[in-house]
Amino acid sequence: MSTHKSGTRQEWLGARLELLKAEKELTRRSDEVALARQELPWVRIEKDYPFQTDEGSASLAGLFRGRSQLLVYHFMFGPDYQAGCPSCSSIADGFNGITAHLAHHDVMLWAVSRAPLPKLQAYKRRMGWTFPWASSSGGDFNADYSVSFTENQQNEGIEYNFKREPAAPPAREGGGEGPVALLAVMAGTDAPTYARGVDGLWGMYQWLDRAPKGRNENGIWWRRHDEYKG
Repeated sequence: MSTHKSGTRQEWLGARLELLKAEKELTRRSDEVALARQELPWVRIEKDYPFQTDEGSASLAGLFRGRSQLLVYHFMFGPDYQAGCPSCSSIADGFNGITAHLAHHDVMLWAVSRAPLPKLQAYKRRMGWTFPWASSSGGDFNADYSVSFTENQQNEGIEYNFKREPAAPPAREGGGEGPVALLAVMAGTDAPTYARGVDGLWGMYQWLDRAPKGRNENGIWWRRHDEYKG
């Protein structure tokens, strides 16, 4: 039996209008952060980064495809992965419908991964995706932009997302799977380390935050969209 409080329509309306004040303040603050992000200094890129795409080899400039702006989603799919990261896969499920809109608003959106192109193409077919996805295999792009790290760098500590982040929980003793270990198993690789920070791009969470029970989570519950039962 639910223990959630109940009330009248008028009580709900009063509480909803009070919540609206907080939502409006959150929107205003989000606008301020977006503006601050846009005002970050631009840095000239002198290095030539190679990519492999469905259309052949491309430079970083070539990924712009004639637009003046480029957005890159660093999709966790390493050379030894058996499949793409399930979290990245869930986020990428929302890319197909928006790439055309962005491209017609002077913005190209690409996913970029270190896995070789044939591996990306096969996974892309499996997922039914059509958005642009490039392989940076053999280049320094991921390392230079601090989204790929050596084992020594991870042991020494990673300066990521503008501050040092605490390590994600490891697998539990006795063979149990912590969240990081579980995601690694789902990708067919070793446990990675990364921090939360992409909720704004993860469409399902924006909807769950508006559902009666919210995120209602207990560990890693999501799967690739073709792996759910029923």
